[in-house]
Amino acid sequence: MTTDAATRPAKRLLDLNLTRSLLISVAVLLLGVLLLESTDRYTNTQLSSLAYYAIAAIGLTALTGLNGQISLGHGALMAVGAYTTALMLDTETPLPFPVVALAAVVVTSLVGFVVGIGAARLHGPYLAGATLALAVALPSVALYFKGTFNGEVGLTVVQPRPPEWFVSFIDAVSGEFVTSTKYVAYLGLFCLVVALFFALNLRRSKIGRHWRAVRDQEVAAEIAGINLGRTRVQAFVISAAYAGLAGAVMAIVARLAAPGSFSIVLSLSLLTAAVIGGLGSITGAFIGAAVLVFLPPWVTSMSTGPGGLSDTQAAQMSPLIYGIVLVLVMLLAPGGVMGTLSTAWRRARLRRLHPATPTQKG
Repeated sequence: MTTDAATRPAKRLLDLNLTRSLLISVAVLLLGVLLLESTDRYTNTQLSSLAYYAIAAIGLTALTGLNGQISLGHGALMAVGAYTTALMLDTETPLPFPVVALAAVVVTSLVGFVVGIGAARLHGPYLAGATLALAVALPSVALYFKGTFNGEVGLTVVQPRPPEWFVSFIDAVSGEFVTSTKYVAYLGLFCLVVALFFALNLRRSKIGRHWRAVRDQEVAAEIAGINLGRTRVQAFVISAAYAGLAGAVMAIVARLAAPGSFSIVLSLSLLTAAVIGGLGSITGAFIGAAVLVFLPPWVTSMSTGPGGLSDTQAAQMSPLIYGIVLVLVMLLAPGGVMGTLSTAWRRARLRRLHPATPTQKG
């Protein structure tokens, strides 16, 4: 048996979308465990924030990058997931967090379905305006139903406690004690890996191909038999599900679900992350989420040095830096980080496959 014949089954297995997605997800899980076990408590909290920002950015980049719909209201959808989590955990015998997170996903998907039906008829700035109204109006529901959502103060979220088997497992693996911060970080990591696995399969599935067809050529897609309205609603519901899961993780990380946490600034930050990383790229969603998490403390530390700004002034520098970075990306790299790298790689490959013929002198 030749070497090619022996390796052919393994190559076919790797070519399967499900296998490839599973391997990537497991690699991210192992990398996350390594980071959580090798960093301090503050970094664990930052990685928890990275998890929910990345989940939300993946959902938004699927909606905007794959289906061509723009949303300025995903912060409000995260609020739905966060409040659902806060209410379900505030009981004497709360359900396990995976069940609570699943409930948050279902409730947010229902809200996304209602919004998606209206959004399916809108395009461009009209759709952006409608979702902007969602971002402004939905957090106000908490103020109107003060008895349930506690108004502007919001709901305190009870963090889930690590089960005994998990404490024993981490102690056996790393010898470290599992704090509540680390356990929440692990929950965020597992949610991120699950979200990543589904997103990787979605991109290469029939649903993902329909989304891209509607985004690129509506008329051709409709002639091919794709229901445009149903496809847009489907994209909005799935993207809302991601926002609900991100809101559930955000609630247990911040230990609070309050209207101020889900303002229009959050929605714009998520869109900024998707644009900086590259619309339609899952890797780009990770890069954009990392910018949202690690840029503010870096800017603050750089601004508050000897003779620098006060803490209040330094805190106001982050939105300015966000804006500058976003403008620079739009001017210099319209495809985002991953779009620019992908273009450069394709050009280098073309030059390698078709080297320029040297000109003859004389």
